[in-house]
Amino acid sequence: MGSTEEDTTTSKPTSLYDAASSTEPLLFKPTTGSAYPSPPIEEPPQSGPSESDPTQSLQISFNYGPRPFKDLPFLILFLLFVLCTFAFGIFSIFHRNDNYSNVSAFTYDSNSTSCVQDTSFLSSQLWVSETSFFALSSSSLWTYLVWTLVITSVLSVPICLLLLFLLKHYTKQIVYVLLPFFIIMPVFFDVYWFVACTLSSSCSDAFPLVYRILVLIFILLIVGVIVWIIVANWHRIELTVRIIGVASDALSRNLGLFLVIPLLTVGLLAYYASIVVFLVFSRFNGKIVAKESNGEYTCVWKQDSWVPAYFTLAILTMLWSLTSMVEAQVYVTSGTIAQWYFSKDDTKPHRSIRRSLRNAFGPSSGTICLSGLLVFVVRVVRAAVDSAREEDVPGIVNLVLRCCVNALMSAIDFLNKFTINFAAITGEAYCTSARMTYELLRRNLLSAVFVETVSTRLLAGVIFVLSSVYAIAVCAILKGVSDLGVNMYTVAALAWVLLILVLGFFVHVLDNVIDTVYICYAIDKDRGEVYKHEVHDVYFQLPISRNSRSSYPSRTLDV
Repeated sequence: MGSTEEDTTTSKPTSLYDAASSTEPLLFKPTTGSAYPSPPIEEPPQSGPSESDPTQSLQISFNYGPRPFKDLPFLILFLLFVLCTFAFGIFSIFHRNDNYSNVSAFTYDSNSTSCVQDTSFLSSQLWVSETSFFALSSSSLWTYLVWTLVITSVLSVPICLLLLFLLKHYTKQIVYVLLPFFIIMPVFFDVYWFVACTLSSSCSDAFPLVYRILVLIFILLIVGVIVWIIVANWHRIELTVRIIGVASDALSRNLGLFLVIPLLTVGLLAYYASIVVFLVFSRFNGKIVAKESNGEYTCVWKQDSWVPAYFTLAILTMLWSLTSMVEAQVYVTSGTIAQWYFSKDDTKPHRSIRRSLRNAFGPSSGTICLSGLLVFVVRVVRAAVDSAREEDVPGIVNLVLRCCVNALMSAIDFLNKFTINFAAITGEAYCTSARMTYELLRRNLLSAVFVETVSTRLLAGVIFVLSSVYAIAVCAILKGVSDLGVNMYTVAALAWVLLILVLGFFVHVLDNVIDTVYICYAIDKDRGEVYKHEVHDVYFQLPISRNSRSSYPSRTLDV
């Protein structure tokens, strides 16, 4: 998909390490042998030691040139999983037995020593199912629920854009105005539920007074913890506000991400839908056989032996695909934001999203698959360890194994942090990107574990408040236009869940922008360049916070 513009502004990248720097740490001083060429308009001014300096190394910037394929074995392995899943799925459709759902209509025939179908029983069952479905679909509750969720889905788009605009221009006002509602909203819902449940005879019978008081106190204790967290981190609010503002400005200059990232999610859902269809049809692969029990024969369904194995393969493929798609979204976001960051002017680089998509699903697809596999393995192993902890298995060996596994998982999380962001910028392989990221941050007194992301918690509180206000509005409207009664609370709660999921996706994208800008700032600092002054004015405070408890401290990485 190369264009004329790209052909005239790129050159083929060279090796990461040259002979003069193979044993030296990466200082990233610009040289004539730059590994990552960029368009002439974006070429930073030359600085650094003379060419005779043996400590010179390559310059790191966004790699606009042709990128070689990296981590190909993991891409091939992933494609093998997908192809096997689809191949056996298509086989299950053509090899299905349509009598799977009619096992109860079969009876044992002693003359033929096999199971035969009772057609009259099947007809009566079909009529009952159709009647029940018609009665269910005519319920007014489902009508109001569907319309509420559709309207919420439509309104979520302008709500996200409005929130982005407010965070870009009025970040401080939004944060400080909504902070009190972090406390007011939970207390309001807690007290409202307690009073409503006390006044309702059915609710008060289901929940005795003692239980209602315990729930009330428990929620108030949680609110107290939230208050303590806000007070303990109050000195970080100002820096957090500025970080959110910088990230919102970067995201607002690349609004195409709001179209591309959701479309990738829709593509994943369509991909999932096909696998779910395969799983459903795979259950139809088998036959109805006679089973003898205490001298009596009954007809049961016997599944083909390969079906359980296919379920395992399909579920593993779905989970790996999910983590890989999340990493691909991070890659596309990072690549797009990095191109904006390393542009000399404030205009959005031409075809930046297309270039990032081409790199993500082309040369770096193996890197994304490897990263997704590592994230998937970490989640599965961590879930297994948590499950073993809940079983409370005694023994020192079990305790040591849990500690070792937790240490290993933490090491992998440390390795994975910022790796995909860096790979999106440079196009390097996963292990190379992880090593170079660590060296880059260490050299510049920055950290891969300590990053100012209190903004995540603040944004989570903001979207909670906004979703709660929306749910209250939905509840008030339903109370005025419908006769759902207590069911309106269910509809409003589902609308709240849908909106908070959409806004949570927005916060996830904004978090990726924050991480990408952080890496770009580290590259700038390493090269002694300043591409975005407004970013340096904010992010330079982060390493200061590591050395002084009185200044803005950073928070630990959330896993």
